[in-house]
Amino acid sequence: MSAVSLRRIGPRTRTRSGSQPIEYNLLLTATLCLVAYGIVMVFSASSTTALLGQSGDSAYYLKRTLVVGAIGLVLMRLLSVRGARIMRPLTGLLLVTSFGLLVAVMLPGIGSSANGAQRWIGAGPLQIQPSELAKLALILYGANLLALRPQMTKHIRTLVPFLAVVGTGCLLMMVEPDLGTAIVVCLSTAALLVAAGVKMRHLLLLAVAVGAVVLLAILVEPYRMQRLTGFLHPAGDPSGAGFQAIQAKIAMGSGGVFGVGLGQSLQKAFFLPEAHTDMIAAVIGEELGFVGIAALLGLFGLFGYAGLRTAQRARDRYAKLLAAGLTSMVVIQAIVNLFAVMGLAPLTGVPLPFVSYGNSSLLVMLASTGLLLNIAKGGTAAAPARRDAGAVRLRVVDGGRSGRSSARTAAGRSTSSRAKGGNSRGGNRGTRRAGAGRRRRAAR
Repeated sequence: MSAVSLRRIGPRTRTRSGSQPIEYNLLLTATLCLVAYGIVMVFSASSTTALLGQSGDSAYYLKRTLVVGAIGLVLMRLLSVRGARIMRPLTGLLLVTSFGLLVAVMLPGIGSSANGAQRWIGAGPLQIQPSELAKLALILYGANLLALRPQMTKHIRTLVPFLAVVGTGCLLMMVEPDLGTAIVVCLSTAALLVAAGVKMRHLLLLAVAVGAVVLLAILVEPYRMQRLTGFLHPAGDPSGAGFQAIQAKIAMGSGGVFGVGLGQSLQKAFFLPEAHTDMIAAVIGEELGFVGIAALLGLFGLFGYAGLRTAQRARDRYAKLLAAGLTSMVVIQAIVNLFAVMGLAPLTGVPLPFVSYGNSSLLVMLASTGLLLNIAKGGTAAAPARRDAGAVRLRVVDGGRSGRSSARTAAGRSTSSRAKGGNSRGGNRGTRRAGAGRRRRAAR
């Protein structure tokens, strides 16, 4: 194979017939392992409470997780084929639909409530959580907008339209109330802006503004103040605001290195609220110990590594931003959940991606993974050439090189090539003249 043909083979070229890039395989492996991990732990964490509950079926939550997981895996497979090309034109429709559902969920007779929050639409097993759909829609919208208008990242005032849309979505989430998902959206948006090349001083200004809004949202809601005080001083109210945090720490500490054994947790049955949803990591820590938590962290670390490699090697700006945004969303949500369980952050009610019980969360996470898999194997979605022309290089996922320096480098290579070409032509002319002189002397 010639050197020219070798240079044309990019990092995504398949080395064998039918094989996929390494990022694809890593993402798929991490996702399937996390889903399998979740299925086992949902059954372990919920079997006792389900048996003693209204259903009387210890496998009640397991069955629902298996059905939703199967649907999600089919959706992931479909989106891994042409997901970016399909979803980019539908971004506006998805965003409007999710915002409409966020408004509808607060209307009497439409939204259903649980534990003091009105976050679901539907009845029985057919319930959806609009905030989960809005979370994905906002990442798609941000990646599309920042790819079409790369110059808007230079000034904070040009980001106002995008930030207004994100702020509206977060405000609707907080009204439900669902502050945890709003925080995940804000942090994921910040990661998307970092990848797009927004200046750090602008990000600091935005962080201060968002922090002030979050603090105000905590102060105006008594239950949020209770969660904050329960985080800062859990022993001050061990049977009230600090109860869940204390029980989670007891569960994590009881596991030791190898845990008490799968299905042998005591905290999940009598003491730990929401053991199969928000607090499932505490059950993992008790039953599987430090080894189980380390395996969980390793799988999320593998997912994050593969996702960022996918963003770095994507073909165009939109694919890079979308991969960076989706990876950040999954990893940030996992960090927020694990920090809350370990007592490093206040409780937010955010589920652990792929692992916690939650139909809407599992479907959205698997759909996001399908889009990442599509980008990992070279999928993209074309945009109008006139808008992408002159786009700057992405600061994080492209290694920090600016478009101007790349242009200078390309111009230098072009000048060097012309100079070499000129020397080569001049050298050929000199050789031809020398050969003609030798032939004339031989004729004499």
